[in-house]
Amino acid sequence: MSAGRVEELRRILREANYRYYVLDAPTLSDAEYDRYFRELSELEEKNPDLRAPDSPTQRVGAQPSEKFAKVRHARPMMSLANAMSDGELLEFDARVRKLVGGERVTYVFEPKLDGLAVTLTYQEGKLVRGATRGDGEVGEDVTGNLRTIRSVPLQLEGAARVFEARGEVFIRKADFVKFNQEREAAGEPTFVNPRNSAAGSLRQLDPRETAKRPLSIFFYDVGDTGDLVFTSHWDKLQKLRELGLRTNPENQRCDSLDEVRTRYQDLLSRRHQIAYEIDGSVVKVDSEDQRRRLGAVSRTPRWAIAYKFPAEEEATTVEQIEVSVGRTGALTPVAFLTPVHVGGVTVSRATLHNEEEVRRKDVRVGDRVFLRRAGDVIPEIVRVIVEARPPEGLPEFKMPSHCPACGAEAHREGAVTRCSNLSCPAQIHGRLRHFASRGAMDIEGLGDQTCSQLVERGMVHTPADLYTLTRDDWLSLERMGEKSVDNLLAALEASKRTSLKRFIYALGIRLVGEATARALALQFGTVEKLLAAGLTDLQAVRDVGPEVAQQIFDFTQTAENRDAVGRLLAAGVHPAPEIVQAAGPFAGKTVVLTGSLTTLTREDAKAEIERRGGRVSGSVSRKTDLVVAGEEAGTKLNKAKELGVRIVDESAFRALLAERA
Repeated sequence: MSAGRVEELRRILREANYRYYVLDAPTLSDAEYDRYFRELSELEEKNPDLRAPDSPTQRVGAQPSEKFAKVRHARPMMSLANAMSDGELLEFDARVRKLVGGERVTYVFEPKLDGLAVTLTYQEGKLVRGATRGDGEVGEDVTGNLRTIRSVPLQLEGAARVFEARGEVFIRKADFVKFNQEREAAGEPTFVNPRNSAAGSLRQLDPRETAKRPLSIFFYDVGDTGDLVFTSHWDKLQKLRELGLRTNPENQRCDSLDEVRTRYQDLLSRRHQIAYEIDGSVVKVDSEDQRRRLGAVSRTPRWAIAYKFPAEEEATTVEQIEVSVGRTGALTPVAFLTPVHVGGVTVSRATLHNEEEVRRKDVRVGDRVFLRRAGDVIPEIVRVIVEARPPEGLPEFKMPSHCPACGAEAHREGAVTRCSNLSCPAQIHGRLRHFASRGAMDIEGLGDQTCSQLVERGMVHTPADLYTLTRDDWLSLERMGEKSVDNLLAALEASKRTSLKRFIYALGIRLVGEATARALALQFGTVEKLLAAGLTDLQAVRDVGPEVAQQIFDFTQTAENRDAVGRLLAAGVHPAPEIVQAAGPFAGKTVVLTGSLTTLTREDAKAEIERRGGRVSGSVSRKTDLVVAGEEAGTKLNKAKELGVRIVDESAFRALLAERA
């Protein structure tokens, strides 16, 4: 009875693992799976003679090993040559076609995971050995650790007598973040990136430690398969999947190089939406016959190439750390770096945010560091290469005790260090730049250098002073000709006819962004009502929490700020209340804009949507109602297609704007 039930439970759990990890179509709830797993564990505990190494319960890990045994691969695990540009991919294709005598070539396109390559050997359907790639000829035996990975089948149904599967072990981004958070909470050191974490996890001497790590695997090739012969690489991938060995759903068979290039651009555009780290693609000749004729150079096959993405992480040197002062008085340390090309642009500086961040990462002048720039994300120093420090060490960075711009005493507010002088030139400069910015008063022509001159000469102390300057005052500034001054004066005059939302945002109240400014404008309707609002009134505004409400209240109750607002109104600035349509195609809808529009600026399009009762979001989700796709639309368009969100082009968008409520 027990033996039969044990085999039944193993079958149920193997099927559940296959459907969950390979097909992404689970048939058991987590609770059901746990109940079956617990029952099997108890039966094996009561009947030790029924235990088997391929049982699902054995994934918890074997006893620690003192060292890893060496494994010689039956077939070498070769490394790939790299193509760093479209031109190098074209050269690869030309070489392939020349060597196969001009025959038609079909390629297989696969994402290049940033993980750790491994090989798993099955005999009579059972996993008997797992090894790392090592030097391509000899790897390390990590069988016990690989057995702990849930997406690694311990038994294959219908496999050849000997079947070797090759794959890439990795950690999904979300799992990596959660894993690091748990380590930090436990006081343990965190990992720099998912690849390092996956590699370190797989080389744990104690498989029970590996079992705690959220490892995943995709299989991408076969090694020794005995008498089983394949005519194409695509057939290999199909066989792997048939056996329950998970392959990457992004894999694609391409009939031409142009199709490969299209797939590459699509994958590059979705790089940061994919659940795991990828650093490019792998392009492989599909035909096994052509592969044999193409052969290899040393340990690199002529029939495959890694078509890499632009680097997102590079090493560089911290040349200096300087402290900048923002409009709210926050002192921000900034690392000035030896210029390096990363993420498609040249980067020469990176913010260090605050003193605590500098201490946590221990960044010092002269350090070699890893710099990361992913997509449009602000460049970030992810790790100091401590090993590169000179033996005598480097001096630690110390946050200044006084403001570097005005010399006033600086004080700590939580993690932030602030200048205590509200008349600090750097703060005035920052407030002017913010006041004139596109999302605020949108004063075209009032740039950084002009603001600097106004502050340095003492011509402006608050934004209201901008409206009191004469034409001769403006002409006295460097690089300000008559035409430039006339345009600027026209922009200043036009800015007086603004919306309440823009006006509130332009005031530069701490923690108040454009969305909160709009919520305040809709709630109170006039500047006077906002100034008269109590703390309870402010907390009643949608999306305004206690901390934000306190910042707004502190601002409006400060005499200096109330005077500054009064001077702006006296200068002729008339903020118009927000008029929102209660009905129409945008009323109550969440809209995302992507790509460039030819007839409207992004800000104008956003204003038109909000005026019609819509809300503009910066990212696509299941809550998005509409995506407006302009020219050169990017990853947001792809995400909308995946989620089935309604998409319109600019022409259709203009038609929706023209509809009456």
